[in-house]
Amino acid sequence: MKTPGQMLTVTDHNRSFSSLTYVYPVVSRRAGGVSVGINLNPNNACNWRCAYCQVPGLVRGAAPEIDVALLEAELRGFLAELCSGRFMEEHVPPEARAIRDIAFSGNGEPTGSKRFEEIVGRVIVARDEAGLASVPVRLISNGSLLDRPYVQAALRRLAAAGGEVWFKLDGGTSDDIRRINGVEVEPRSHARRLALSMSLCPTWVQTCLFGWDGAPPSQDQIENYLEMLEFALDEARKITPSAALKGILLYGVARQSFQPEAERIQRLSLDELESIASQVKSRLGKEGLTVTVSP
Repeated sequence: MKTPGQMLTVTDHNRSFSSLTYVYPVVSRRAGGVSVGINLNPNNACNWRCAYCQVPGLVRGAAPEIDVALLEAELRGFLAELCSGRFMEEHVPPEARAIRDIAFSGNGEPTGSKRFEEIVGRVIVARDEAGLASVPVRLISNGSLLDRPYVQAALRRLAAAGGEVWFKLDGGTSDDIRRINGVEVEPRSHARRLALSMSLCPTWVQTCLFGWDGAPPSQDQIENYLEMLEFALDEARKITPSAALKGILLYGVARQSFQPEAERIQRLSLDELESIASQVKSRLGKEGLTVTVSP
């Protein structure tokens, strides 16, 4: 652990803060308190390369072989320290001293681990045995591997345990996805994966918004994004008529990108983010969606 007095902040998500291999704490502005992160990509490998990604030394690839026993031991020990030790007092600002979630996030796409379903199950058991059954387990994912049966099985486990998915959707056209996420993805195919996620587990869309070369997202880009959201909602209802999206998490770039495009990215003002949020609410108001903004 870090020395007493060194505080977690929303602008520092250093995975090495806890000196553990797989488990790390952050103060999450979107979760509103302490998020216990689980990093299944300590090799800094991801199948996407988002322009705003804060992982230094990011490489293309998948999660490595996971030492599941070590991960479980780290999580159990860290949860015990959070609940009965001095970590909160020594490292967390007073206003954030609450465990808000256990989140599969980290340095790459967590569902790339072939043992993901097993790991989800072990995390849920460790959470419950720590007396934290009311704390949600979240999967923060680019959603690219939702077609794989083991990922779908993991989402069913999450749903049964009160968990949820935060699914990345940053653009509504192939060009925008290529520019923002660094991959060749057909937008409707990705929207169908979002629909599948909605049918399996409570799901939020998470969208990173930023200026590019000095210009905010254009009206056409926002319109294309909204069209993909509407398409995903329609597709989800074809799978499960009662399927619904929990909401939209719009967030800005609070921390520096470590990717080559970093100099092309600018932080949007709160007014600019709120303006986009208003358009989302207006367009999808009939869905009763919650739309949040995190600058």
